[in-house]
Amino acid sequence: MELLVNTSSPYKILIEHGCLSHAGKLCRSLFAAGRRAAVIADSNTAPLYAAALQKSLSEAGFLPSLYTFPAGEGSKQLSTVAGMYAFLAGQGLTRTDFIVALGGGVAGDMAGFAAATYLRGVPFVQVPTSLLAQVDSSVGGKTAVDLPQGKNLVGAFHQPALVLIDPDTLTSLPSAYFADGLGEVIKYGCIRSRSLFEKLLSGGVRADLPSVLYECVDIKRQIVEHDEFDTGERMLLNFGHTFGHALEKFYHFEKLSHGFAVGIGMVLMARLGEAAGLTQAGTAKQIEGLLQKYGLPVRDPAPLEALLKATTLDKKSTSSTIRIVLLEKIGVSFVKELSHDEFYRLAEKALA
Repeated sequence: MELLVNTSSPYKILIEHGCLSHAGKLCRSLFAAGRRAAVIADSNTAPLYAAALQKSLSEAGFLPSLYTFPAGEGSKQLSTVAGMYAFLAGQGLTRTDFIVALGGGVAGDMAGFAAATYLRGVPFVQVPTSLLAQVDSSVGGKTAVDLPQGKNLVGAFHQPALVLIDPDTLTSLPSAYFADGLGEVIKYGCIRSRSLFEKLLSGGVRADLPSVLYECVDIKRQIVEHDEFDTGERMLLNFGHTFGHALEKFYHFEKLSHGFAVGIGMVLMARLGEAAGLTQAGTAKQIEGLLQKYGLPVRDPAPLEALLKATTLDKKSTSSTIRIVLLEKIGVSFVKELSHDEFYRLAEKALA
């Protein structure tokens, strides 16, 4: 399965069993033999796939190298990226060479940010190995690192040159990580596809995995093509993320994984929408039921006041307003702009 993303720098997304093992051949359509290929991977993914990827790159005539960093959201900071810069400079990487991001969302975000900023921009290829990265973060060109004050506060838009999605890499994924990715899969059903939502309800995600991956990526492709730089429609992809990011920050990015936090955030935002009369009654219960079906949490004891305080640094927030993503019903979403006071009052009424 193949898609073309028509952004300012168009690129292909390939969804194919086993494509990681011939990634080098696929990269030759973009880069000449003899170019350096710096593979950046997290410490969980590197032992599983880095050797096969480097072998493929070498056989295609590239000069591969490997930089590994400690796995986990805690590594997603500027000091880790500084280590990447030093490695890239030490390898003599130039703007005619390329970076390969191998791993989950953290690896893709950081390798992409390094690619966006090293030498003011070098090409990079995404090889996502987690469900969350395959359906979401590897597509669209958003790259970022965290600050102590919040998630993804330092970043850049930098589209990949190619995205290679190998469903076979998900067989090695622990069940908790697979469930984490399902949080984003469910989000796509909520914002744009009632049929995907119902397919997930009927079960059998793993049996029909390539088509589920394709539908999620295609939804994101359509939205990104219409709004590459996140000024309007692309905000729909942040459904559940306003409260989700607040939860992650509250727990210092340790207790709740991203997909789990987004799942809880979707339930909270659906409840808020229902209380405001903007979301069809019963929508929050439908989302809760689907999350629970796949073992995702639907609530958390974090105090509402702390979550609301954290939303002030949300990227959809200005000094006086915040734009939130709400559902009209499952499969239909929209952006609503409220003053901070309106948002707080509504949240306290609906969620307290």
